[in-house]
Amino acid sequence: MCNCGRDDPRPYIIPLGPPLDRIKSKDMAVIPKAVHRVRMSQADAHYGGDLVDGARLLQLFGDVATELCILHDGDEGLLRAYESVEFLAPVYAGDFLEVSAQILKVGTTSRTMAFEAFKVIEASREPKTPSKAKLLSKPILVAKAVGTCVVRK
Repeated sequence: MCNCGRDDPRPYIIPLGPPLDRIKSKDMAVIPKAVHRVRMSQADAHYGGDLVDGARLLQLFGDVATELCILHDGDEGLLRAYESVEFLAPVYAGDFLEVSAQILKVGTTSRTMAFEAFKVIEASREPKTPSKAKLLSKPILVAKAVGTCVVRK
């Protein structure tokens, strides 16, 4: 797992977890964590100053939820509801985010999940250096949520 709060500024690799054929869907000890890393493009900018809207982050949470349901249940599932959503820092076009989901609770057909989005690379906001970016030594938590997915029995 990535240690997004680490002090080491060097790039890091996220282990993929156990092979899919070794995941036992009802064994809580092997519930995987889904992690995606994605760059926010100019097309993601919705507001002035290249600000990305919160709806885009919710879409990314939905993507990692889908992967996690597939890993756990072999079914895409559907995101039914969010218990809470917090947008904590701005995200701009050019930023790289690491978005993760982890199952907190397993019901008969429901999966309660925790979601986090960290900014790991920050794009330059200077007009004179638009291609410049920096790897953040301490990633910034930009959004977090708790939600519930449902899967087929």
